[in-house]
Amino acid sequence: MQPKSIDLRTDGLMTLSGEVRTPATLSVATLRSMPQRETTVSFECRTSGLRRHHFTGPLLVDVLQAAGPLFDQDERKDRLRFLISVLGRDGHRAVLSWGEIDPEFGNTAALLAVTMDCLDLDEQGPHLVMPGDRCGGRHISQVVEIKFCAYDRLWG
Repeated sequence: MQPKSIDLRTDGLMTLSGEVRTPATLSVATLRSMPQRETTVSFECRTSGLRRHHFTGPLLVDVLQAAGPLFDQDERKDRLRFLISVLGRDGHRAVLSWGEIDPEFGNTAALLAVTMDCLDLDEQGPHLVMPGDRCGGRHISQVVEIKFCAYDRLWG
């Protein structure tokens, strides 16, 4: 089933909210001012075949760390309770765990890309890029929102 298209932000901005000290609205320019990483990924898409793209942008973990996640920094395993929900302008959503992107656990170098194939994404907004994924299902184009929360809220 295709995600329902929604008309959220159309200005290239992204909101970051949830259990963080500093919720924010971030532009691609703000993300570009952070330390940048580069990656080339290949996705094997069921409908469009093999796709290969080159991306640059900050690590998702760095963006979230800058917002001040509200977990116990001294209790290593406390971080594993947290989830990250990423929403694209078209309604496509992916949910990740903090453990996937934490350097001490999964260490996946997830990016919030600000360029794709050397083209700036300023007007579109950042893209979530999950290196290592075989299919591009967790690649979120035109990210408009990231929510960060502890999973215990799901059970309470």
